[in-house]
Amino acid sequence: MAHVDPQWSLRDHSHEGWQIRAEVSPKWIRVKFDGQFIADSKEVLVVTETGRLPVYYFPKKDVNLDVFIPSEKLVNDPYKGNQLFWHISSGGRTVENAVWSYSGVQQEEVYLQNHYSFSWNKVDAWYEEEEEIFVHARDSYSRVDAIPASRHVQIELDGVIVADSKRPVILYETGLTPRYYLHQEDVRLDLLKPVDLTTTCPYKGIASYWTASVNGREYNNLVWSYQDPLPEVHEVEGLLCFYHESVDALYVDGVKWSLSADDRLPYRNLGWGVK
Repeated sequence: MAHVDPQWSLRDHSHEGWQIRAEVSPKWIRVKFDGQFIADSKEVLVVTETGRLPVYYFPKKDVNLDVFIPSEKLVNDPYKGNQLFWHISSGGRTVENAVWSYSGVQQEEVYLQNHYSFSWNKVDAWYEEEEEIFVHARDSYSRVDAIPASRHVQIELDGVIVADSKRPVILYETGLTPRYYLHQEDVRLDLLKPVDLTTTCPYKGIASYWTASVNGREYNNLVWSYQDPLPEVHEVEGLLCFYHESVDALYVDGVKWSLSADDRLPYRNLGWGVK
């Protein structure tokens, strides 16, 4: 493995409420386009900044510059400098503004210089080691635990208890409000209808959805399930989970749920399926 200067292994800077963190990943990360790997590195930076999902940045030496075409697009970032863009062109196919880098970066973010990142959905595939990954870079500091519990969970829609369980699996994800996954036998399945929607989570897998209909009122895409979850959260396989911020009431051991000051809701309605 190539030597990585230890002083570059971690950077963490703040500017008036904005923070950026960059760390060299120990993982082998690759990007595929038109049947070839156009980025291939064991020294990728995982960069997180306030209000954004993690992003991989590849050293210049580990990307195929031959497939890049300069773009006229230019964005000035107040913290990171001038964001320059390139198109990717290979095999007669061109995808616009799929790659970016920074020039004239601020002194604190100089480690981003000579590094390139890719728009996730504008390339064909991403890999960590030999595993294909989806949606966005995984955060090294996010942990997901699915734990069987005996809490009493009840969900109410328009005055009707549509789920009542004393055997939920609680999914804890770093910084996010816990989610309650319920056995189908504990849910009023007669009030649910499947919809043609799937989303993908990099930590849990592919989710399918249901809409709830109660007393003539519809709650669109309210319920989801992972039929074939990733091994790390196999405990939720086939169980149903409700967006409890969208139900009329969620009770846990008789106490009505409200969002904790220490937690936040996950990204939603952005096509990522991160729950």
